[in-house]
Amino acid sequence: MDALWSFLIAAFALTGSPGPNTLSLAGVGASFGRRRGVAYLMGLTIGMVLVIAIVGTGISGAIMTLPGISPVVTGLAAAYFLYLAWRIATAPPLPEIGRLAPEAGPRWYEGIVLSLANPKAYAAMAALFSGHVLVAGNAMRDGLWKAGLALAVICTVNIFWLLLGAGMAGLMRSPRTARAVNIAFAVLLLASVLIVAVG
Repeated sequence: MDALWSFLIAAFALTGSPGPNTLSLAGVGASFGRRRGVAYLMGLTIGMVLVIAIVGTGISGAIMTLPGISPVVTGLAAAYFLYLAWRIATAPPLPEIGRLAPEAGPRWYEGIVLSLANPKAYAAMAALFSGHVLVAGNAMRDGLWKAGLALAVICTVNIFWLLLGAGMAGLMRSPRTARAVNIAFAVLLLASVLIVAVG
């Protein structure tokens, strides 16, 4: 039982702390509203399922050992984070968003891409999978339990951050305030990526 609680505490700390996924969700909630953020949230979650599979099966380690692949992956991830930060920073105030087409906010597949490009996601899953044993003597069951619990925690955390951002949207009645908050979330998103990359 101690191993389970230790795993859950670590999972909440690693996936719930401010980082690219969580801050992008809050930014999307604040910039585009809760309803338009749901598809993006689903995409982020699907992306994390893929990250869990990639880390849990050892594929990520094998890919990163290929010569010259690390700078390419880093460059592509950086370009995508810049694009998403720009989308958040330049989002119109929510009253104007209501008059836009439903696809005005980030789409579900953009959430998948962000999770797959997020270095913190891989580091967090690697720490959870390598640092805890839930089912001793059975690697398959141990991995499945960790994957299922990590996914449950990720879903909880993602909903919290989207609702937090959407709750802030109500405070942003003036276009100037909305723009300042959107830019702040975009800067925090980029800063979180930089911290993960440097650390």
